[in-house]
Amino acid sequence: MPTYEYECTHCGLITEEFKPMSAPKRQRCPKCRSKVERLISGGVGLHFKGSGFYITDSRVKKGSVAGESPSSSTPSSSHNTKNADKNKG
Repeated sequence: MPTYEYECTHCGLITEEFKPMSAPKRQRCPKCRSKVERLISGGVGLHFKGSGFYITDSRVKKGSVAGESPSSSTPSSSHNTKNADKNKG
């Protein structure tokens, strides 16, 4: 259900109403009983709460180990063998 805002043309009071779209619109100010005009609202803001989504949040593919990516093991192992070869010679 949407929230509607109304402003009184006489006293300037702004009121909000949370009601279905099929409900009749407000005609009078609750304070001074003068005419009100419906305000155009900016809509609602979208709020993301929590830490968010990351590539590691997806399901593990069949045949792979959880928490290990295929690209992370290859460069580190080849890097270690190169250093081992340099230390030998």
